[in-house]
Amino acid sequence: MNKKKEATKRLFNRLDNNEIIFVVSDLLDLELLNAPQHVRQLLHNYSADKFQRVELTEEATKLAYTYISEKVVGKTSLEDCRHIALATIHKVDVLASWNFKHIVNLDRIKGYNSVNMRLGYSIIEIRSPKDLVNYGND
Repeated sequence: MNKKKEATKRLFNRLDNNEIIFVVSDLLDLELLNAPQHVRQLLHNYSADKFQRVELTEEATKLAYTYISEKVVGKTSLEDCRHIALATIHKVDVLASWNFKHIVNLDRIKGYNSVNMRLGYSIIEIRSPKDLVNYGND
């Protein structure tokens, strides 16, 4: 099994063991429409109490556009910015992503957090699932 798949599996094991709660949104629902069947099925194997559901709001949309207008990322990264804005507004402990180009990228994280702090939001911690396998178990 490749490292990415293994780390993802271990993260879901933490969900199984009630060590973490996933925060999901309508944005994820839309992304899953185009995902492979096994990926879509993975989340459907869990009951709703394993997830905290958040919805895209005008506040999150505005924050996402601010990331773009501040040139943290380009216009083509709007969906990524919406995920980050939702996580920021809902004070998610850690945003997990395998997107190293636009999300799990130190320079971009600094940019997102610079905007967040300037606008009075908390900083957001962004990590790859690999980094979260033992997160909080130290």
